[in-house]
This record gives sequence, structure tokens and C-alpha cells, in this order.
Amino acid sequence: MKSREFDPLRLDVAAFAKDGGALEGEWPLAELERLAESVLPGTVASAPAVTWRLTGELRAAQGGESQVWLHAVAHATVQLECQRCLKPMTEALAAERSFQFVHGEDAAADLDADSEDDVLALTRALDARELVEDELLLELPIVPRHDVCPDPIPVVADDLPEEAAPNPFAKLAALKRGGLPN
Repeated sequence: MKSREFDPLRLDVAAFAKDGGALEGEWPLAELERLAESVLPGTVASAPAVTWRLTGELRAAQGGESQVWLHAVAHATVQLECQRCLKPMTEALAAERSFQFVHGEDAAADLDADSEDDVLALTRALDARELVEDELLLELPIVPRHDVCPDPIPVVADDLPEEAAPNPFAKLAALKRGGLPN
């Protein structure tokens, strides 16, 4: 029997898991708008495509309904601005995550609080592109910076302290000890 064709932009997760489905492909970085907004301006058009792979799994559960799982793997290479030297830097992003799907938002919230696994509410039309984008956004460094900046960072003489300012509390400390300095 031929397996069904699945659309990653309107993925029926339960059917995908039941079939043990597998999908993979590429999306241009520009199609992942939130991720594209997070990278260095002007680099989106020349960025390599985002690669992704999804697999579905139906796991037997003791004494209950089978569990619906979706496994996602995604890779992207983006240009960011180093926060140390302000020069462009290349960052390879890799996300790999598994999600358990349950019926209803309340059940997902309850199980997610008690589980180490990621739990989502089951939907008949999951946009896998949004899911992949979310996972790649989570992989972005909070403060992008080179391990070693390509050019030495110039030190401006105006940034150097001239003299240490007197401690404004020194007189108070002297009063507490019993006298003022002359």
C-alpha cells in the first residue's frame, strides 16, 4: 500500500505518525520571516537554504491510546553581527527535537509541566515550517560573537579613565572611625 502524500505546511500529525511518515526538504531563508529578520541585513538572499527532516512515530502506551510523536531536525547557516567587533560572522544553527502530541491544550499544558519532553496539542493542520523556524530561533546565540575577532578591536583614548575619582563615602567612613581627614 502506498503511503499518503503529506504537506509540511498543513501536516496532519496524527495521520503522519500513524503512517510512520518521513518528509525532508529545503526552504529559502527568506520564507522563514522571523529568522530572516534576526540575521544581518542584506544577507538573506545569498544565504544557503534551510534544510529540514520530519519523521512521525506512533508509540504504544501501556493501558491507553498510542502516543503521537513528531521528530524534527533542521539546519541553517546564517550571518550575524559580532557584538564584540561589529563585523559579520557565520553561525551554523542545528536543531533536533521530538514532540509528543496530545488531544487538547489543557492536556498538553498539564503533561508538559510534568514531563521533560516537549508536549503540544494535536492539530490536523500543523505548519511544520513555523515549527522548524521556532526551533532554529531558539538556537540563535543570545550574544553573537566570534571566538577570536578577525581584526583587533581598537581602543579609543577617550574611553580610558584619566584618574580614579575620589570615593564620595571616604569622609563618611572617617567620621565613623572618629575623625575627619585633614
